[in-house]
Amino acid sequence: MVVAASHQWPVLAIAGGLALLLLLTSGRYGYFGDELYFWAAGHHLDWSYADQPPLVPLLARIADTMFPGSLVAMRVPALLCAVAGVLLAAATARELGGSRRAQVLTAAAVACSPVLAVGGHVLATTPIDMFLWIVITWLLARWIRLRDDRLLLWTGVATAVALQAKYLIVFFWVAACLAILAFGPRELLRKRMFWIGTAIAAAGAVPAVLWQAANGWPQLAMGSVLAAQQGPADSGPVGFFLLLLASAGVLGAPLLGFGIWRALRSPEHRFLAWTLFGLVLLFVLTFGQGYYVTGMFTVLWAVGAVGLDRVRARWLPWAAWPACALSAAMVLTLLPVRPVESLAGQGAATNPIGVESVGWPELADAVAAAYWALPPEDRARATVVADHYWAASAVARYGPERGLPAVYSPHRGYWYFGAPPDSATLVLHVGGTRAGLMEHFGHVTRVATVDNRLGVDNTFQGAPVWLCEGLRRPWSDLWGSLRSL
Repeated sequence: MVVAASHQWPVLAIAGGLALLLLLTSGRYGYFGDELYFWAAGHHLDWSYADQPPLVPLLARIADTMFPGSLVAMRVPALLCAVAGVLLAAATARELGGSRRAQVLTAAAVACSPVLAVGGHVLATTPIDMFLWIVITWLLARWIRLRDDRLLLWTGVATAVALQAKYLIVFFWVAACLAILAFGPRELLRKRMFWIGTAIAAAGAVPAVLWQAANGWPQLAMGSVLAAQQGPADSGPVGFFLLLLASAGVLGAPLLGFGIWRALRSPEHRFLAWTLFGLVLLFVLTFGQGYYVTGMFTVLWAVGAVGLDRVRARWLPWAAWPACALSAAMVLTLLPVRPVESLAGQGAATNPIGVESVGWPELADAVAAAYWALPPEDRARATVVADHYWAASAVARYGPERGLPAVYSPHRGYWYFGAPPDSATLVLHVGGTRAGLMEHFGHVTRVATVDNRLGVDNTFQGAPVWLCEGLRRPWSDLWGSLRSL
C-alpha cells in the first residue's frame, strides 16, 4: 500500500493543487448569473424545469440549507466534480495499462482544461455533466479490460444521474451505440446488464419527461433558443471546432489528436474515436457548442498518454511541460485571481464568468431604493418583475434582506415559478423598454438605473428600473402571453 501511495502521489498532488486553487477562488467576486437562477430554482423544487433537469437546483438548495448564503458552499459540488475528474482520468489511463507517466499526463490534461478545470469554479450543469461522462467512459474502459458485466449496470446508474443534470448524455449513447455496432465490441450490446442499466436510466428520466409533457415540452425549444444566442464566432463548424480546441487547452489539444489516432488503430478502442466523431457531427447539425464534447476528452487523452508510453523520445518531456504550463496559465486567467477592480471596462466577451459575477447586490439596491421611495399605500400593492431570469434571481436572492416584495419574471424557467397576484397593480420592472411596457401599462416612468459601481460592462450595467402603473389586463390573463424562453 505504501508503494501504491508513492506511485500515485503526483496525481494526488495535481488533484490537490486544483482543489486548493478552486477553493481559494470560490468565494471571490460573486454569484455567476446562472448560479443565482439555480439558487432560485432550488427554492421552487420540481421534477424538471423549462431549461434543465432538477439535479443542480437540488444541489443549490441543499448547499443553501446547510450553509445559508455561502457562495463557497454552493460551489463545493462543482469543485468536487473537477477534482474527482482528475483522479478518474488517471484511473482511466491505469485501466488502459498506462504507466505513472501516462496517468500523470492524463490527470494534468484534465487539470489544465479550461472547461473541466475552470468548470469547478461555478455550480452549473456543465461540471456535473462532464464529470459523469468521465465516470461512464472510465467504466467502459474498465469493462473492456475486465469484461465484468456489473460495470455495465453501473454505466446505467451513472447515466440515470447524468440525465438529472443535463440531457447531453443521450447524444453520447446514441453516438456510442452506433460506433459499437459498426466497430465493436458488439458483445457489449448483447449483455443483459447493459440493458438493465438502460432500463434504470430510462426509469430515472420518467418524472422529468412527465413534467415536460405536462408543460408543453419547453426543453425541446431551448436548443433553437440557445443557437439563436450564439454570436458569429461561436456559430458554424469553424466556431465549433475552435471552441472544441480551446476547451482542450494547449496540452490537451495535441494529446487529444494523438489519442484519436491511437484509438483508431486499436480494435478495442476504435469505437471511442468514432463516438467523438459522431458527437461532433450531431452537435454541429443541432447547433451545439464545441465544449459539449469535453466529457469525451478524458478517455481519449488516456489512450494518447498510454500510447506515448511507447515513445521513448527525449523531447517528449520538453514539449509536455511547457504545454502544461501554458494550459495552467490559461486556467488561471479564467479564474478570479485578480482584484475585482481589474474587471473595470471589461465586457462579457472577454471574461464572461468574471464579468457576469459582479453587480447583483447593486441591482437589488437600485430596485430597493425605488421601492422605498414609494408612498406606503403604493408599496402595499407593488411587486417586482424582471424581464430576464438572471435579474429576477438576483432580486430573489438579495431582495428579502432589503425588504423587497416577491419577484416574478416571464423569462425562461422563471415563468413557471408563478405569476404576480392580480392585486399587484403597481410594478417595479427591471429591464425592458418603455415602448414595450406601454403595451401593458398606462403609465411607465424610469425611476432608477442599475450601476455595479465598478465600471464593468456586464449584462445589467445601466439597465433601467421602471415604475409601471395602470395594468391594462389582470396578471392571471396576461401572464401566459408574456412567456419567453
